[in-house]
Amino acid sequence: MKVLANSPVRIAASVLGLVILLHFLATFTHDGYARATSIQRFATSTAVEKIVTPHQDPENSPVYTRVNATFVILCRNDQLWDTIRSVREIEDKFNHKYHYPYVFLNEVPFDEEFKYRLKTMASSTTEFGLIPREHWFQPDWIDEDKASKSRDKMQSENIIYGGSLSYRNMCRFNSGFFFRHPLMEKYKWYWRIEPDVHFHCNILIDPFRYMEEHNKVYAFTISMVEYEATIPTLWGHVKGRIPCRLFAFCVLDFIKLHPEFVEKKTLWASYQTMAPGIGTICAIVLWSNFEIANMEFWRGEAYMKFFEYLDSQGGFYYERWGDAPVHSIAAALFASRDQIHFFDEIGYEHAPYTHCPKEGDNWARGKCTCKPDNNFDFDGISCLNKFQNFMKQA
Repeated sequence: MKVLANSPVRIAASVLGLVILLHFLATFTHDGYARATSIQRFATSTAVEKIVTPHQDPENSPVYTRVNATFVILCRNDQLWDTIRSVREIEDKFNHKYHYPYVFLNEVPFDEEFKYRLKTMASSTTEFGLIPREHWFQPDWIDEDKASKSRDKMQSENIIYGGSLSYRNMCRFNSGFFFRHPLMEKYKWYWRIEPDVHFHCNILIDPFRYMEEHNKVYAFTISMVEYEATIPTLWGHVKGRIPCRLFAFCVLDFIKLHPEFVEKKTLWASYQTMAPGIGTICAIVLWSNFEIANMEFWRGEAYMKFFEYLDSQGGFYYERWGDAPVHSIAAALFASRDQIHFFDEIGYEHAPYTHCPKEGDNWARGKCTCKPDNNFDFDGISCLNKFQNFMKQA
């Protein structure tokens, strides 16, 4: 009997009993210990982890693999706080679940404060790139005397950014170079965001994945008539040197040079079908300060030849050609009609214009903060209705 009393089994049972006793005593006498060791806590922790981990899809798929995509933001050091607001909003409304990376681009080096604060704000990786000089500044072959006279004339006519050389640099860069920047080369998709924009709704899908799975090329939220005074000869170069007043009655010079690039079922074909009797629709533009697109489309032979042709005409500097009409024309020419997508459910504001969801229950599902009546879609210079009518054509 004495051997049994001192056996290892008896000793282990005594120690276990003591541990259990101490556990229950601590549970009843110390609230912090009780919360830390409760079964409910472990269950809750597991449930939260399923939501917040970067590899989980909010739609509860076991493992979520991000599309090869990035946000791209062209900004300056003095736009720090405007950029922070934009990033904070897209994080709150979307990216805190998906953790897509950011690429910030600038024609001068970003300072340390800018990099520190944006790294702090983002839930994912951030990269900061310097734009190569030859991609940003006015080419040497541009006739500066001619270009400066054009800027002076536009400024005297109160044309927005009419006198700005840096704005022209930006438009040319966004038209033909951003997707060739070394930091962008590894990505297929991009979502362009600008400083001081607003996202009014929770974004309940992954737009990148939607675009890839549905074979889309280009997506937008706002469409409008371009300011014709900024592109007086652009449509001539694209359509055949006849001043464009009616979109369908002009023939592209570029199409004459490269008819093999033009898709058959494009928005361009729809424009030509719908144009008689509509009026001035030659300058329909998908507003590019919000765009989600496939960079393989821009990097392809058709678009690169198109950009190089337009660039050779000097209109980015002799006039004030914007990247929005350039991208819009290219999408209308080289992408099939069903490859262009309108994201109604993404509430977006770039002052002074706002797109607020209006289809079905998109506003309610996204818990949007925008006022449905304050919607650029209903504005007289919005081209959304025309775009949607074009999309319905056989």
